[in-house]
Amino acid sequence: MIMESKKPEPLWTPDDTGVYLGVPVATLYRWRYLGIGPTAFRVGRHLRYDPAAVRKWLLESAA
Repeated sequence: MIMESKKPEPLWTPDDTGVYLGVPVATLYRWRYLGIGPTAFRVGRHLRYDPAAVRKWLLESAA
């Protein structure tokens, strides 16, 4: 049997996340400052979002 390796989904930039959520990047930064937006983390100097975490946050915040 051949095992297929599943590649992880690429992390999203703030621009990617803003497009997905339909909000400006400045809103994402404000939410991050206030601690109310989707979880983001630093990869070196860069801010990145886990797409699965963004989707989960969206579903939870809409409930």
